[in-house]
Amino acid sequence: MNKTAEKQALLDKIVDAIQDVKGEDIMIFDLSKIENSVAETFVICSGNSNTQVAAIAGSVEKKVRNELKERPWHVEGTENAMWVLVDYVSVVVHIFQKQVREYYDIEELWGDAAITKIENEF
Repeated sequence: MNKTAEKQALLDKIVDAIQDVKGEDIMIFDLSKIENSVAETFVICSGNSNTQVAAIAGSVEKKVRNELKERPWHVEGTENAMWVLVDYVSVVVHIFQKQVREYYDIEELWGDAAITKIENEF
């Protein structure tokens, strides 16, 4: 599998895992054309509580590990689960509680990025 196909498979598993736990407002930011970006792709979603945020992060890690045999390079924010960041190097997943996401308005950081909004399937 080539690098593009591997990254797409990773993105698909991440989105599936988020949807499995009813994560909301999923957005995928393509940062590959933005100089000095933190990753090629950034996935953002929301949960309604610290329990749901932790469950979404756990679902992402488990599905990617079990189905693609990949582990995150770094995970942070699990202590209080107001937000959790799961870093797969080329793809970074950031899961927020809704009010924290609204406060930080992180989507505005990448106004130049190509954005894909994923519709919820539940």
